[in-house]
Order: sequence, then C-alpha cells, then structure tokens
Amino acid sequence: MIRRVVVAMSGGVDSAVTALLLKNKGFRIIGVFMKNWDIRDETEKCIVEKDYDDARWICDKLEIPSIQIDFVKEYWNEVFSDLLEKYQNGYTPNPDILCNKNIKFDKFFHLARNKFQADAIATGHYAKTSFGPYLENYKANTSKYFILNVRLLQAQDSNKDQTFFLSQIPQQTLRHCMFPLGNYLKNHVKLMATQAGLCQIVRKKESMGLCFVGKRDFQDFISEYIADKPGDYIDLDSGLLIGKHDGIHKWTIGQRCKIAGCLKPYYVFSKDHGSNTITVVRAGTTHSALYTNFLITEKIYWISEEPCELRQTNSVLNCNFRFQHRNPLIACRVYKMSSDRLFIRLAAPLRAITKGQYAVLYSGEECLGSSMISYAGPSYFALGQLYKLHSLP
Repeated sequence: MIRRVVVAMSGGVDSAVTALLLKNKGFRIIGVFMKNWDIRDETEKCIVEKDYDDARWICDKLEIPSIQIDFVKEYWNEVFSDLLEKYQNGYTPNPDILCNKNIKFDKFFHLARNKFQADAIATGHYAKTSFGPYLENYKANTSKYFILNVRLLQAQDSNKDQTFFLSQIPQQTLRHCMFPLGNYLKNHVKLMATQAGLCQIVRKKESMGLCFVGKRDFQDFISEYIADKPGDYIDLDSGLLIGKHDGIHKWTIGQRCKIAGCLKPYYVFSKDHGSNTITVVRAGTTHSALYTNFLITEKIYWISEEPCELRQTNSVLNCNFRFQHRNPLIACRVYKMSSDRLFIRLAAPLRAITKGQYAVLYSGEECLGSSMISYAGPSYFALGQLYKLHSLP
C-alpha cells in the first residue's frame, strides 16, 4: 500500500492543503519545493525565494520535512528554450503544459521515486483520476496494477479544473499520482487552510500568468532573450503596408496592437516568420478572419489509450475541445491523419486559435489527451485537407 508520498510544495494554499489532507490520512509526507527559475526580476530579487520561504513555513507548521530541489538547468533546456524557439518562429507556446510534462511529472516524479523512495507523488492541481483522489486501491506489488491505464478526470470545481495543463502527463507517472483537491471547491480548500492555522497562506495572492515574467510587461521581458527584428504591418483587407513592428515574437493572434499613425486599433491576424510580416485586421475584435472552425495538430498524445472510434479507417471521434484553460468546452469532430496527426472540425468558429497552442480533447468528464496545433487559419485551406481524407459529413 502507499505509505510515503512526496508532495510538490509551491508555497501556495493548494499544495498546503494537499499535504494537510494526506497527512491526516496517515501518509508519511515529504514536502519538496522545485526551484525552476533563478534569474532576478526588476527589483533584483529572485522571484522564487518568497515562494520557497512560504513552502518551508507551511512544512514547519504541518510538521513535515521540507526539501528544495534545483531543476533550473532542466527547466531552461526543456521548457524555456522551447518557448524562445517557438516565439521566434511565430508560434504561441504553452510553457505550463510543457513544464508539467517534462519537469513536474517527469524529472520531479523520478527524483521522488528514486531518491526519496516515494510510493506516489501528489500535487495541488484540481483534477481527479479513475483511481480516486487517494488511490486507496493501489498495491505496489500487484502486476494487475501496472497494466491498468489510469484516466484523467475533470475536478469537481469546474472553475478551477486544471486537466488542461495536465493533458500531456505520461501514463506511467499518472499511475503514481495523487490529486487530493479533485473533489473540493476552492472556497472549501481555503476554509480548511484557515482552520489549520495557515491564514497567511490563504491571504497570499494567487500567481497568475507566466511565473518567470513577474510584474514585467511581457514584450519587455521577451526582448531580453530575443533580439528585436523590425518588420511590416500589412492590412489584410487592403493589402497595404500600414506600419512597422519590432518583432513577431512580441505578438500573438487576436492581440490588439496600436500602430503609429492609425487612429483605430488593429488586431493580429497572422504572423509570417519567413517574411517577418504581421498581417492585421480592423473592424474590432469580431472580424471574421480572426475566427476558424478547422485546425490541424501535430502527433496526438492520448493519456490512457486511443479512442476506439479512431482505430478504423475513415472513422470519426465526436468529443469536446478547448485550446485555452478557461474556455468553455465546444463540440467537435476529430479525424485522424497520417502519423497520428489530427484534423479537428469545431461545431462553431472560435476566435484567435494559434499554432503552438494545444488542442485538448474531452469525452464527458475525461480528459483524453492533447496535441500541439500546427495550423489554424482560413477554412478553405483546412477544407482542402479534409477532402483528402473524407467526404464532409
């Protein structure tokens, strides 16, 4: 049975209550803080130092050991470098999904298992698994356990559900993961923390956005790592050059941009890495060019297994889709292309779908998996690709 659990401590209320719940269940807990970033912000302070101090204070309060581990090199090589490369090439990456895949549920997982002999790891993510929040039926020495695929399920608190960010977790890791907060609402988690005397953590402001950017403007931050490369703004409707930009890495699809000399705002329609041009549209946020209901992905990662609907030639999977964490789910039809790439047809057009983002698929409460979007644009191109595979239903 599970006895020793390593909890990823972030210094926030969610990981604090995760450790509290597991300790109260009788597990032997080790709190581990991951240091993934060590570059100083504009105030010359390392932005993770305060979080580590908070994590250590929580562990002392809960009377569990606390340890800091350094993944700065790994994070730079496997997450941040990828982010820089994608921004340079006109993509809009999602470092949170990549961090979970490569750092928290790979490097951290293996360190917890090998160095601390943990039976399982636990995090403060709002999610559930088909094993249940505490894996009460887990038996480390049963061969049956190791051949059973675990499913990733949405949390009870739909507003806090984080399965979107967990959609690339390796199956082998998921079999040893615990998400104690999956059956709780956020306000209940805060109440439990308050009752446990963790009031200063409850009052702490939740981190939002990219952790390494801090309080800086993103365009200023990214310019510290990618050199500005001026290019042209082109109006999609007129085809005219209407201004100059400092670099495609500073902008993403659908973003509002002020162009010198233009009285009305424009919005980014597309970025061309080859010509270094940004095509923009006017007419507010509702310009039809900003919407699409067709997209193509890279190779899909299925968390449990490939749905049976896609195992036959010319078959179609009906499921739900989202490409941003808080977006509502939307119905879609999924077609499998060569090399396990997907063609996805949405039930209704969505605004500002961007290559580099992730298409995350759901069936009911289950998160099936995800794939990076490689194309999302004018429907006429996408339709041509779809006709090569099937006749439109």
